[in-house]
Amino acid sequence: MRIIGGEWRGRKIEEPRGRDVTRPTTDRVRESIFSSVYSRLPDLTDVIVLDAFAGSGALGIEALSRGAKSALFVDKRADAVKLVRENLALCHLEENAQVICGDSLAALGTQSGRFDIIFLDPPYESGLLEQAMEKIAQFDILSPHGIMVAESPQNQTLPELPAPYGLYREYRYGKIKVSIYHRAVEEEA
Repeated sequence: MRIIGGEWRGRKIEEPRGRDVTRPTTDRVRESIFSSVYSRLPDLTDVIVLDAFAGSGALGIEALSRGAKSALFVDKRADAVKLVRENLALCHLEENAQVICGDSLAALGTQSGRFDIIFLDPPYESGLLEQAMEKIAQFDILSPHGIMVAESPQNQTLPELPAPYGLYREYRYGKIKVSIYHRAVEEEA
């Protein structure tokens, strides 16, 4: 697996062994995700990223390579956390990152700030994606104009979120669906 854009474009990063453990996002899907990100956030310079269910950390590392200010990576598996740290070191991005070994759902409720981009790619058919999306809306941790990227099987129906959260776009790549949600800026009364 390689970083596909930004300062560390072409840099090889490690991916988890065994597809039954983690299903890395393919280059094609990551490229599409970042095309969508750029359509909403053309400059990533001051962007703060959350890569929940991080796995290899490829999505968050891709954002850092493309100029994101900082990224928080969360995964409950010690081997995944070790891999994220190794991949950050390969790209010399440790200074801009925080890595937490813990439950991603629990971490959503403990964040004091907001994120500009949230990547959600939990194990399919686990129910974690829906729960994470609902917690993000409940705790309102997506910044105004922020985006949430949810990867799921193409036939999975995702929950409708309360305002100011809404579905922006959906893309399908074979058996994968990428849903982009945004947080609108609330009108002042």
